[in-house]
Amino acid sequence: MDHQSNRVDTHPTSTISGFEVRHGKPLPFGVTPAFNGLNFSIFTSSGTSCTLVLFQCGEKEPYAEIQIPDSYRIGNVYSIVVFGLDIENLEYGYRIDGPNSFSDGHAFDHSKVLMDPYARLISGRDTWASEPDWSNQYPYRSRVPLDDFDWDDDRQLEIPPQDLIIYELHVRGYTISGTSGTNYPGTYAGLVEKIPYFKSLGVNAIELMPIFEYDEYENSRDHPDTGEKLYNFWGYSTLGFFAPKAGFASTGKLGMQVDEFKQLVKSFHSAGIEVILDVVFNHTAEGNERGPVLSFKGLDNKIYYMLTPEGYYFNFSGTGNTLNCNNPVVRNLVLDCLRYWVAEYHIDGFRFDLAAILGRDPMGYPLSNPPLLESLAFDPILSKAKLIAEAWDAGGLYQVGTFPAFGRWGEWNGKYRDCVRRFLKGDQGLVGELAQRVQGSPDLYQSSGRSPATSVNFITCHDGFTLHDLVSYNYKHNEANGEYNRDGGDDNYSWNCGDEGLSSNEGVLGFRLRQMQNALTILFMSRGVPMLLMGDEFGRTQLGNNNAYCLDSPISWVDWSLIENNHELLDFTKALIALRNDHPSLRVNSFSAPGSNVLGLPSSSFHGSAPYQPDWSESSKQLAWLFSCDSADSSGADAVYVYANMSDFASWCDLPALPESETWSIVINTGDRASPFTREPRSPFTNGGLLVGEHSVVVLTS
Repeated sequence: MDHQSNRVDTHPTSTISGFEVRHGKPLPFGVTPAFNGLNFSIFTSSGTSCTLVLFQCGEKEPYAEIQIPDSYRIGNVYSIVVFGLDIENLEYGYRIDGPNSFSDGHAFDHSKVLMDPYARLISGRDTWASEPDWSNQYPYRSRVPLDDFDWDDDRQLEIPPQDLIIYELHVRGYTISGTSGTNYPGTYAGLVEKIPYFKSLGVNAIELMPIFEYDEYENSRDHPDTGEKLYNFWGYSTLGFFAPKAGFASTGKLGMQVDEFKQLVKSFHSAGIEVILDVVFNHTAEGNERGPVLSFKGLDNKIYYMLTPEGYYFNFSGTGNTLNCNNPVVRNLVLDCLRYWVAEYHIDGFRFDLAAILGRDPMGYPLSNPPLLESLAFDPILSKAKLIAEAWDAGGLYQVGTFPAFGRWGEWNGKYRDCVRRFLKGDQGLVGELAQRVQGSPDLYQSSGRSPATSVNFITCHDGFTLHDLVSYNYKHNEANGEYNRDGGDDNYSWNCGDEGLSSNEGVLGFRLRQMQNALTILFMSRGVPMLLMGDEFGRTQLGNNNAYCLDSPISWVDWSLIENNHELLDFTKALIALRNDHPSLRVNSFSAPGSNVLGLPSSSFHGSAPYQPDWSESSKQLAWLFSCDSADSSGADAVYVYANMSDFASWCDLPALPESETWSIVINTGDRASPFTREPRSPFTNGGLLVGEHSVVVLTS
């Protein structure tokens, strides 16, 4: 006997617009299965009525509209169960009635069909860069996915943060080039095809630029020279926080992006690689006062956005609006969203774009204990997920080192990036700061009880120059963006090594290669979490564009043919990553390590031409650091010595003494053009010193 079918709440109680319905459950928000039906739940505090709008998949006009009775409202939540719907052929949205008063912050408009903020799928951008049907007045609709993916025993990998090597990439840009050699270029499936490459490189975490649904077609500009369409390529303009981007799927028309992305996560986990998502909770695609009404504006503008007393949008994001993240409703949306991605997609962590906004109050003032950040830090479902903050915003709030971390948050360390870039180009007065940065920035994190792995160290990321361009351009060249080269940052701390841009000068090219090797060596020989930008390991260029957000073109794509000519840099990067993995002293995750180990060495120390005598002077351009620790099984110790000389002259250094049973051996010398790295250590030193060439880095191990 089917006892469930005898339950009272499995039967309709009314008929509205020809559909059998009953009172729904207010939680969870969004759409969830009910017996023989679907439960729809939506929040609006100032709306006066709510209508559920139903579409057949692909049809321009709705086939039914069901006004949800006011008696079905509990508090500020409308909910209804509708029976007999065909999930696979269903699209839906809402009309909300209410006041429309700019000065009061209300933007209700019954003519708009609004997306469900909790929609697990969104249709309308099913194929990448397809031109919209401009006659369709309802371009974006919400959908309900089928939940039948077989995860087997997959779960989050929980790699210790100090052991991470993060690789930042754009899903489409990584494999869309014809040089990628993939069967499904530009897609989640194409990324899976590159797993053997990631394994050979040695990274164990990929950080995906935004994969929440967005509209790449929203950019209205054209290329100034070719007239070709410019796009929202990067995706920092979210339409749906719970929906994976359909245009990144090899088949996105039938909701298959859900399974394809889940298969991506499962496949990377099987290979021992974590998946971290770049998430954008600081603003949405609805823009400012002149922007479209797509979802939040029409549901409850005053709740979801930060508004001035006059009704204008605060713009701490630089994109027109700012989400009101510490409003309880918005805070719960963010929590529910991240819980969903962890529980439903097994995501390992999140990098939060312009995360300083997440700590602002409704009027934009920084909070000392932001409720959202605290909730994320202590949420039980998110307890094993990495939380990484881009700890600044477009409103001038810079919180690197002071971000409200609650013992859980890591940070993109922008101070590391700037310091290392300036040191590489030979700027003065940096060795003292560099000593802090390569240790994991104790000056930023130790006093608050955080560890070196708090610091996500990077020299390049999607924002700004690639590594190749950092050593090839003194100035940005963003003309292709159609903004007269006004966009993108000007404080790049770059150096072109003698020629601006592409060069045929062998001396310049050799120097650029050495500078890239220097940068990568410092990055991977630093404590903290290293992050590598896609293609930097083999010299990808954006031709000097430091803000390629709008370019779906070879400028933004990875050109895999570069490997043939730049294999030396790729091999060098692989060797650096292997060296880091082989030496636990580079991955010590404490600022209060024991005073000395079995080698008689401190956990970290700094040196100059003489051991333990670094030159901290303003004119100094050399620094050596020594990291050491006992081995995990207490059978011995590990030591790594790095000497970085960014002056124009060679520099002699005497090496710190080791016990008689130990010797130093060079494993890296970027000044040795013929053999900058050797897996077999060179002959051990007997004279206790070496000459380090100009603009070179040498690494020795015991």
